[in-house]
Amino acid sequence: VPPGLQGNPIPFAEGGREHNWLPFEQRRFYTNAFVISDDKLLLGYKKRGFGVDMYNGFGGKVEPGETPAQAAARELKEESGIDAPLEHAGTLLFLAVGSEWAFHIEVYSARSYTGTPTETDEMRPEWFSLSEASVKGVPSPPSESSSSSTNLPPIPYSEMWADDIYWLPYLVRGQKFAGRAD
Repeated sequence: VPPGLQGNPIPFAEGGREHNWLPFEQRRFYTNAFVISDDKLLLGYKKRGFGVDMYNGFGGKVEPGETPAQAAARELKEESGIDAPLEHAGTLLFLAVGSEWAFHIEVYSARSYTGTPTETDEMRPEWFSLSEASVKGVPSPPSESSSSSTNLPPIPYSEMWADDIYWLPYLVRGQKFAGRAD
């Protein structure tokens, strides 16, 4: 297990290697929430701020007095206009050279939601196909409506954080994960 993480992570051969991990003094806590519905994934196109012009889940800082789960639900509502029964999916730790603190991100997912995904000042929600080709060999979940994602674009990994391609398939499969990127 990389320093700073706990639990029983899944052995991960892709992209991982022996590494001299960066030291850090403190963490800042964040959340990231994803909605999977039938055979499609909801991502947000970031319009401003950190991560601008990239696709990601919906999330942000955990505010004082909030649990990560409460922060994830709040951020999902603020950034997409929807509510969802979020479940903890994994933990990610990110460090940057020269930073004294690490991004500690609790990741959540939901298989249902209420409301209509709506563009906000910060994010533009968009659906993407969970076709096998789109999710690195993860078969599409069974769906009552086989045509719902056939016209959707594949997951835009080239417009996402570089590490997403490694852990997002675990999230889609509903398999818990823990990871670190320095």
